[in-house]
Amino acid sequence: MDIGFIGLGNMGFPMARRLIEAGHRLVVFDTRKEVTDKLVARGATAATSPKDVADQVETVMASLPSLQASLEVATGANGVIEGKRAKRFIDLSTVGSAMAVKIHGLLAKRGIVQIDCPVSGGVGGAEKGTLAVMVSGPKAEFELLKPALDVIGKVFFIGEKPGAAQTMKLANNFLSATAIVATSEAVVMGVKAGLDPAVMIDVINAGSGMNTASRDKFPRSVLPRSFDFGFATGLMVKDVRLALEEMKQLGLSMEVADAVGRLWETVIAAEGAESDFTAAIKPIEKKAGVVVGGKGGLAGK
Repeated sequence: MDIGFIGLGNMGFPMARRLIEAGHRLVVFDTRKEVTDKLVARGATAATSPKDVADQVETVMASLPSLQASLEVATGANGVIEGKRAKRFIDLSTVGSAMAVKIHGLLAKRGIVQIDCPVSGGVGGAEKGTLAVMVSGPKAEFELLKPALDVIGKVFFIGEKPGAAQTMKLANNFLSATAIVATSEAVVMGVKAGLDPAVMIDVINAGSGMNTASRDKFPRSVLPRSFDFGFATGLMVKDVRLALEEMKQLGLSMEVADAVGRLWETVIAAEGAESDFTAAIKPIEKKAGVVVGGKGGLAGK
């Protein structure tokens, strides 16, 4: 396929690279010329704006960091909506169902189909092509796009309702956000009591407490104190806020979600939006007076 790809960040770049390697012809755009140049060297064509991308191809994908960025790229001045050829806009970003519905309505006025297509699995999943790819939109469009989406991960059709895939993504990321802070509290409790955090993680992963944080994040980024898993605290907080907002719109009272939301607001205030989200353990450690990690864990004063 001829595919446009806008947004070549930590997630977008490896997804775009995999599409090129699979033989798709890409027209790419990012505000940073250096990342665009890397894909041009692999055979992509550079565009000067989202509109320029949409002037050249019928299928435009985007992987963007914020709701406002998705809205502007899709429907703003010099956006995809102004392109001469674009027929479909596939948003790989997490924007929540309300924003997805808004973009859907605006693009529909110009005859462009909005396809919600958020992904989960982190930078590692994007590199390996093992992402969970959630899709909502017209079934015929889904069938057309599935061969390309198969290149980036395991594809799930959520439904035809605009925003449905966004709801699925928020449910998934709420669980991911909960896993990292809940595991942090459990391990901090053990270290405070004198347990070895590395042994704790081994036991948790062999038992019923195993989760994505204990399986992946703690061994790779928390216990070594590298905090480099590749997903920003600001992005996780965005997703948690969107999940809480959607729960409220549905009239739900979610006590665990509210507590998780408060914890993540503490994390972003203490560590900053640019920190890696595995640093969520740091404010919990500070309150407990311990440090988790290094050899055997270090009890603080």
